[in-house]
Amino acid sequence: MERRLARPLVLVATLAALAVPLLAAGRVPRPAPEFTIVDPGGKQIHLSSFKGHVVVIEFLLTNCPHCQRVAQMVGRLDREMSGRFQALAVAFDNNLVDPMVTDFSRRLGLSYPIGSSSAAAVDRFLGRGMVERLMVPQIVVIDRAGVIRAQSHPQGETDLESEVYLRTLIDHLLQ
Repeated sequence: MERRLARPLVLVATLAALAVPLLAAGRVPRPAPEFTIVDPGGKQIHLSSFKGHVVVIEFLLTNCPHCQRVAQMVGRLDREMSGRFQALAVAFDNNLVDPMVTDFSRRLGLSYPIGSSSAAAVDRFLGRGMVERLMVPQIVVIDRAGVIRAQSHPQGETDLESEVYLRTLIDHLLQ
């Protein structure tokens, strides 16, 4: 009888131990890991170069209408708050080519840096397991000390897609 119970208990304990890092990884606040995007000209942009600034990152797909709307909203905040925070956009479409990023930025009139990264690198940064479904856009807000203070839930986060909410959060982090 004990042997019959031992095997399921070991299985449950093993699964629980494997799940703990996955659950903890996406929690906030947590230090922002290093992350690099490549702009359409091939220049690497390192997240660590913005330490000391509030940073808003939008992870997006270039053909996603919601991503386009949020990118335009972040662009408005970037213009209106003129240099008080750093906006970044990261495209991670499958089969992404540089002209897609350039066209996305030009079409939407974005003036903040936009580049690309692999989906695997984005998943690691977001602390997301590969089996989790991911809705886009994903928004991450980082404070001046390099700590992630807000992050979209993998299934989407409407608060972070609200201009009023995001402006209030940025203002709070700038105080």
